[in-house]
Amino acid sequence: MTVFEGPVFGVAVDQGSGLEGALRAGRGSSAQADDLLTFKRIVVETLSPDATTVLVDAALGRDLLPSYDANCVKMLAYEADVYHITDEDRITKLPEDLSISDYPVLGVPILKFFLYYGPNEPAELNQRKADLVARIGAECRANGVTFLFEPIVYDRTIPDGMSSEYALAKPGLVRAATEAFAAPSFNIDFLKVEIPVSFTQIGTAMTEAQAMAAFRSASDAAGDIPLLYLSAGVTFEQFRDALKMSCAAGVNAKGFMCGRAIWSDAIGIFSSEGPTAMEAWMETTGRDRLSALKDAIT
Repeated sequence: MTVFEGPVFGVAVDQGSGLEGALRAGRGSSAQADDLLTFKRIVVETLSPDATTVLVDAALGRDLLPSYDANCVKMLAYEADVYHITDEDRITKLPEDLSISDYPVLGVPILKFFLYYGPNEPAELNQRKADLVARIGAECRANGVTFLFEPIVYDRTIPDGMSSEYALAKPGLVRAATEAFAAPSFNIDFLKVEIPVSFTQIGTAMTEAQAMAAFRSASDAAGDIPLLYLSAGVTFEQFRDALKMSCAAGVNAKGFMCGRAIWSDAIGIFSSEGPTAMEAWMETTGRDRLSALKDAIT
């Protein structure tokens, strides 16, 4: 289902309880009940004029829809909270007050769904996850909604995601997850995937040539499904350089969805100086970062 004519330069501000907690801690006695909504609104208002799409969360996103630039495609997450996982099996909790049939009514053409996926987990657990994704994909197709799926990989036997051991395992995990959900039965229109290497481990756990080979391998696993790279909490500079490496490796990604790598520094500004100062920072540094990421992948 095509909603984008050209590259996708996406901004994500769908974080929930984690971002809310950071703002509350930073603001201290100055905290307001609507700080999270205000923070997100500033991100949408300042970046949507330059972004292809902006992703917002199910809890506050509907209040943010009027803040979009007219030319920016609206995307709404179909999760109760990306930090609220129902159990140790890491299955995403769905929103209780939002249905897929609501998306066309809201004027939102794209649904994003996030799920932790461990390729090496027991087959029964991964089948339950596959069934959930397939059900969401079928409902999206029935309602004319574009489905963007975001699998975040893990390996329970390697709990330290910053270790060299995980760096060596990550390319295979990302490739396996990408290949699994590229199957037509899921009705996935876009795959929002992790950078398939641990960027800080290039030069130690793996060579640059191995990293570029990992980019190509994971990309090939997607088949005909367009890929969007996600920033996954890395710094702006790391994500920019990772996008450049994907291009150098010959990967023809559709684009990116970037959240904290653009706006995480604004948390401190909002906390210490207030919304007006944050808005000024987003209008300058925030927009400059988005522009630099666009240049990096084109």
